[in-house]
Amino acid sequence: MATPTLPRAADTPRLSPAELERRAAAIRLVLTDNDGVLTDAGVYYSARGEEMKRFSIRDGMGVERLRDAGIETAIITGEASGSVERRSEKLKLPGLFLGIKDKAAHLDAVLAQMAVSIAQIAFIGDDVNDLGVLARVGAEGLTGAPADAMLEVARKAHLVTHARGGHGAFREFAEWILALRAPSSKNPEA
Repeated sequence: MATPTLPRAADTPRLSPAELERRAAAIRLVLTDNDGVLTDAGVYYSARGEEMKRFSIRDGMGVERLRDAGIETAIITGEASGSVERRSEKLKLPGLFLGIKDKAAHLDAVLAQMAVSIAQIAFIGDDVNDLGVLARVGAEGLTGAPADAMLEVARKAHLVTHARGGHGAFREFAEWILALRAPSSKNPEA
């Protein structure tokens, strides 16, 4: 899958196909932001104040497909939302990090809890509070951003999806990782 053409920052060079495959083969965890990636960044409130968020079923299938390939998924979000907890439970995620205002500062705790190294994770985010994680993960792992991510975030990502947040962006990122791993699994010498 070709990476959409968007302006990129000098500190996020395009990686060679061989390097992308090498990094994808090492991935053991996909860490994702919630609002703007798994949802469309909208929040719906009822008259009683109940908060509702829309999640894509296709993104859920992306979680399953990753799990089938031996890759877990975890959510890290600045919000402390019951709907995110419910979605995490439904998807049987091993990691849920709610109310994390400084995601970059919390990344070491995520790595420790999930028992992975920075080179073993991929991260997808959409807004400025994801930039620190994108920078750290992008140095050794893989990064992504939805089509409607903030421009400064898209510039830092290895992949900018064609899909918008909440409309299959996570699934597209998952499928990209799985496709990159396919050449390695077909040819153990690679």
